[in-house]
Amino acid sequence: MATRSPAGKKVAGKGRGKGNKDELADIRRNSKGGVLVTEAEIKAAFDFFDIDNEGKITLQNLRKRLGVFYKNMPTKEYKFLMNNKNEMTLEDLTDLLMDNEVKDFDPVAEAFKAYDPDSNGVIDPEMLRHIFQGLGFGDITDEDLEILTETADVNKDGRITLEDFRDMIDEDLRIQREAEEAKKLQEEAEDQKNRTEQGNNNNNSEEQNQEENAGTHEGDQEA
Repeated sequence: MATRSPAGKKVAGKGRGKGNKDELADIRRNSKGGVLVTEAEIKAAFDFFDIDNEGKITLQNLRKRLGVFYKNMPTKEYKFLMNNKNEMTLEDLTDLLMDNEVKDFDPVAEAFKAYDPDSNGVIDPEMLRHIFQGLGFGDITDEDLEILTETADVNKDGRITLEDFRDMIDEDLRIQREAEEAKKLQEEAEDQKNRTEQGNNNNNSEEQNQEENAGTHEGDQEA
């Protein structure tokens, strides 16, 4: 899964996922030099393939999702993507992707080619309609399609190119990172609040014990 494109080409070769040097230079890297994949991205991918919300991805799940993009992908490739397992948990997927060492691979360009199977350099709006309907979004009307196209056409030149696609992904990632940072700050603030409350409770208990001890001492003296 981490070393081959869904079309079956090895990533390190001259396959579908190989980008040019400039594109590869801009790819976020993990500590091992591979493609950086965050926990949030892995969770989003897992949820996308976990169609039945069972906490696992099966071969059937993978085929149903990827079959929309790759009509003739052989079963052996699905098995390869599943790491030759019958099912995968979120932990399995995290272990597989988090510390990957894949270097000569542009995941955004690879994803774009799923929408541009004829390699025209642009996404056909009708292909966009077909894919979204195939993914279970119901009937995509002309109005829906116009909104999708306008949203994806970042530079507003009337076409959805790889550059538009990359900008859209970058914007999504930026929003995702900001959400993660906000969540982290909220958790830290909540943790600090709990520690403060615990400290106050401990101080109150200590003061109460001191008062009780003082009262007992005074009673002993009176006696």
